[in-house]
Amino acid sequence: MIYTVTLNPSIDYIVHIDQLVIGDVNRMKSDLKLPGGKGINVSRILKRINNDSTALGFLGGFTGSFIKEWLEKETIQTNFTTVSDDTRINIKLKASEETEINGQGPTVSVKEMADLKKILGNLSSSDIVVLSGSKPASVPTGFYQELIEIIKAQGASFVIDTTGADLMDALEKKPLLVKPNNHELADLYQTTFNSVEDIYPFGQRLLDEGAQHALVSMAGDGALLFTNEGIYRSNVLKRSVKNSVGAGDSMIAGFVGNFTKTKNAVEAFKWGVACGSATTFSDDLATADFIQELLPEVKITKVN
Repeated sequence: MIYTVTLNPSIDYIVHIDQLVIGDVNRMKSDLKLPGGKGINVSRILKRINNDSTALGFLGGFTGSFIKEWLEKETIQTNFTTVSDDTRINIKLKASEETEINGQGPTVSVKEMADLKKILGNLSSSDIVVLSGSKPASVPTGFYQELIEIIKAQGASFVIDTTGADLMDALEKKPLLVKPNNHELADLYQTTFNSVEDIYPFGQRLLDEGAQHALVSMAGDGALLFTNEGIYRSNVLKRSVKNSVGAGDSMIAGFVGNFTKTKNAVEAFKWGVACGSATTFSDDLATADFIQELLPEVKITKVN
């Protein structure tokens, strides 16, 4: 089973207006409410490529109920830990420019954190846990490391999609996959990249420091896969870009979903690129049909 963990999910409240005028009454043209959170996005895409998953994390209040009910309508299994505070709402205000107002997230008690750990204590060695996104301010530094220790103690595998110290500290635990983008990778190693080739030694460092596979997304320059067998690069698919939210999560879902079936990292990379690109070209997360449409267009080349 694949499990996704979203420590700080949200309702993404997307508001379209013609023009934002500060200090005045602004009227919406349209609005949309969607379940948000990186692990939740992974579960939603996994479902669309015929992989079951169980969504874990912290949910609370009427906002948490909205997310849980939405996922159940999409027949995604959930086992969220209930918290006393409301799950946050993130506002995505789309006018001539896009403005985001993100909530802080709920206060999570020590008992509620322990309840989530208890769920992960029941994993089996065949399970994969996808840990992704930020954590509420009330969750202590090092909490991801505590979860990883529990996952590894059960013999399960994990994927981590976060940045900075949480990512660096996870590498020695041998994650199945990490997925920084090129900017996050540069920040991680306090360097700059002036070409795609500049990225190669630092992607390799992720492997040297413990990662089994590393995906590095590069927006308009495609993506790179680093494995012990070599470095692979994808082409860039051509469509109108509509959405950056969830593209990286979709890439992880495509990779993990296919890898669990094939154990072929290059084929899984192809699926990851198709899923990530399909979301980039969609208003919401990609549909199953659109992923299948793009899949034949993905070309993978070994570059090193």
